[in-house]
Amino acid sequence: MTLPFSMADWLVIGLYILLLVGGGWIFTPRSTGSARDYFLAGGSVPSWLAAVSVLSATQSAATFLGGPDYGYHGDLTYLSGNIGGLLGAIFVAHVMIPRFYRIKATTAYELLTLRFSEKATRWAGGMFLIGRVFAGGARVYLAAIALAMVMTGSVGAQGIMIAAALLVVASVLFTFVGGLKSVLWNDLIQFCVYLGSAIAVLVFLRYAIPATNSQIIEGLMHTPEGVNKLRLFDLSLSPSHPFSMPAVVLGMTLLYIANAGMDQDTTQRLLSCADAKTSARGLYMSVLGTVPVVGLFIVIGLLLYVFYDRPDLMGGATALAGNRFGGEKISIFMHYILTQLPGGLRGLVTVGICAAAVATTNSALNAMSSVLVQDFYRPWREKRGAAEEHHYVQAGRAGMGVIGVAMFLMAVVSFYWQRYTQMGLLEFALQVMVFTYAGLLGVYFTALFTRRGSTGSVIAALLGGFVTVLLLQPSIARALGLPEALSSLSFPFQLCIGTVIAFLICILPAGARAPAEQ
Repeated sequence: MTLPFSMADWLVIGLYILLLVGGGWIFTPRSTGSARDYFLAGGSVPSWLAAVSVLSATQSAATFLGGPDYGYHGDLTYLSGNIGGLLGAIFVAHVMIPRFYRIKATTAYELLTLRFSEKATRWAGGMFLIGRVFAGGARVYLAAIALAMVMTGSVGAQGIMIAAALLVVASVLFTFVGGLKSVLWNDLIQFCVYLGSAIAVLVFLRYAIPATNSQIIEGLMHTPEGVNKLRLFDLSLSPSHPFSMPAVVLGMTLLYIANAGMDQDTTQRLLSCADAKTSARGLYMSVLGTVPVVGLFIVIGLLLYVFYDRPDLMGGATALAGNRFGGEKISIFMHYILTQLPGGLRGLVTVGICAAAVATTNSALNAMSSVLVQDFYRPWREKRGAAEEHHYVQAGRAGMGVIGVAMFLMAVVSFYWQRYTQMGLLEFALQVMVFTYAGLLGVYFTALFTRRGSTGSVIAALLGGFVTVLLLQPSIARALGLPEALSSLSFPFQLCIGTVIAFLICILPAGARAPAEQ
C-alpha cells in the first residue's frame, strides 16, 4: 500500500523551490555581454565547480533509480567501469583539452572545422543534437513517471506529461537568463540536494535492518543463490557482460573519451575553466568523485536486497517486494519510496529526483543551444552580415526554448513508445548515446592522428558508426542471422566495433590538411 503525500512532504518541496529561486537570483549574472560569457561563463570557472557540474550533469534520474536496481539485482561490478573512466580522462586531459584551448573553442566540434570543414563540424554537431534530444527526452520521461507516482499517485498520461512539462520549464527558467554560469551554480545546489536525499534514504534503510554490519557483509558475500553481491571485478571474457574487464578497459574507456571530449554536454563544462590545466584537474576530480556517488546508490540497492529478500537478516520477516504500481512496472527503489518512507523523507526523495532531472536537463539545454548557435546559426548569420554579440546571446536563449519543446515532445513519445515496444526505457536511456559516439570517435581519431579523411568521409563515418551499432542490437542482429558472438554483444563491445568501422570509413580518402595540432 502506498503512503499518502503528507504536509511535511509538501513543506520540503516548498523549501526546495525557495532554494532554487534564491539560488537562481543570487547566481544569475545581471548582464551577459557575449556568447562566450553565455555559453562558457567567461572562462572563469574553478576546477572544483567544473567537476561538481560534470558530476551533476552525468548523474541523471536514471542513476537515481537505476543504481539501486543494479545493486538489488546484481553486484558492485558497475563501479569497475570507472577504470575505463580514468583511462578515458587521461586521454582527454592530455590529448583533447589542450587542443580545444589552443583554438579557443566554444564547442567540441569546432576542431573539425580546422581539420576538415564547417560542413563536417555541422554534421558532428547535428549527430550530437539528435542523440542528446532523444536521450534527454527519455531521461525527462523517466524522472516524470517517478515524480508523478510519488506526488499524485498516478501513472496515467496526463500526470506524467504534466510532470515532464514542469521539469522542462524549470530547467529552461534556470538556464535562460544567465546561461552556463547559472547552470554551474544551480548544478551545485541540485547536486547537494540529490546527494543529501540519497544519504538520508541510506541511513533510514540501514536502521530498518536489525542485522549488524558484519552480518550484512557476510550475507551479501554468501547469498542463498550462491552469488557474491560484493564482487567488484568481473574477470570473465564473455562479450555479453557489459562490465567485464575487457569491456571496461576497451569499451568503457572509449565511452568516457566520447563523453568528456566529444559530447558538448560534458565538454562545455571543461571548456569553461581558465586554462587547460584547470580543466584537466576538474575532469580528474569528476571521475574520482563518480565512484562514491554511484557507489552510494548501488549500496542502497544492496540493502534493499537484504530488506526484501533476506528474512534471515531481517529477524525472520521481510516486506513484500512488489514492483508494480497501477499496472506500471517500476524499479525496486520506487517501490520502497512509495511504500516505506515516512512523511518528510518521502518529499526529500521527490526533491532528489527533481534535482537529478533538472540538473541533467538544464545542462543539456545549454550545451545543445551552444552547438545550435555556434556551429549552425553563427556561421549562417555572419555570411549575411555582422551582428552584435548580444544577438547571439538572444539566439542562444531562443534555441533553449526550441530544444526544451523538443525534449518535452520526446518525453511524450517515450511514454507511448515504452508501452508498445519490448525495449526497456531505462536501458535505452543509459546506452542511447553509444549510437552517436561510435561515429564521433572514428572521426576524431582520424582528425587527431592521421592526415587522411575528407568532409564526405566524415559524414559517411558518422552514419556508418550509427548504423553499425544499430545492426548490432541483439534483436536486429538475430533477425539478420548474424553469428551468436555478434548478436549477444554488450554495449561496450558494440561501441568498439562501431568505432573501428567509423574510423576505417573516415580514413579512406587522403586528407588535404594535417592532423589537428593547431
